Amino acid sequence: MKITLTSSNAHKAEELAELFKNSTLDIVPAPKKIEVIEDGKTFQENAYKKAEAYYQEFKTPTLADDSGLVIPARTDILGVQSARYAPEFDDYQQKNQALLKDLGDLTDRAAYFVCYFCFYLKPEEIYFFEGRVHGEIATEARGDQGFGYDPVFLPDGLEGKSLAEVPEWKMINSHRAKAAKEAEKFFQNY
Repeated sequence: MKITLTSSNAHKAEELAELFKNSTLDIVPAPKKIEVIEDGKTFQENAYKKAEAYYQEFKTPTLADDSGLVIPARTDILGVQSARYAPEFDDYQQKNQALLKDLGDLTDRAAYFVCYFCFYLKPEEIYFFEGRVHGEIATEARGDQGFGYDPVFLPDGLEGKSLAEVPEWKMINSHRAKAAKEAEKFFQNY
C-alpha cells in the first residue's frame, strides 16, 4: 500500500523509510510541503491534523507523525511544543543547551519520548499507533549520531548512554520504532 508521508524533516523521513523497509507499506514523500498549523493540545490531535490536511491535498492515504519529549516534572516546557521550544535558536545543539539550563539542578529528570502515527487512509478509515521510550534527561549533551533531543536523553537500561550514542539501539527501540512495529503488525492483516 502506498502511503504519503507528511513530514519535511529529512532525518525523520530517513528513519521512517528504514523502519518500514520490510513492511507491506510503501512510504513515499509528499510531492510538496503544505503548511499545517499544529495547534492541537495533544500529539494525537496534531498527527491527525497533518494527516487529514495532506489527504485532502493529495487524495492519497497519508502517514503523519507527531512526537516529542515529555518531562513530567516540567510540563511547562517541551511536550507537544517540543519542536517549538526555544524558538530563538536555529539548531538543536543550542536548544539542548537551553533545555539543560532550564532544568538546572532539577532532581526528578524522568522523561519519555512519545510518538503518535496517524494513518489517514480515507475519512472513514483512520488509525493511530503510539510508541514510547522512557528514560531521563542527562546533565550534559553526549553523542553525535542522533538528532533533536537525542544527545540529552538517556534511555532506561543503557547505563547512561544517550540516544545520540546508540543509533543501532535507537532504530530498534525508539518511540518511532515501537509505533512502527504496532502499525506493521496491524497492516500485515489489513
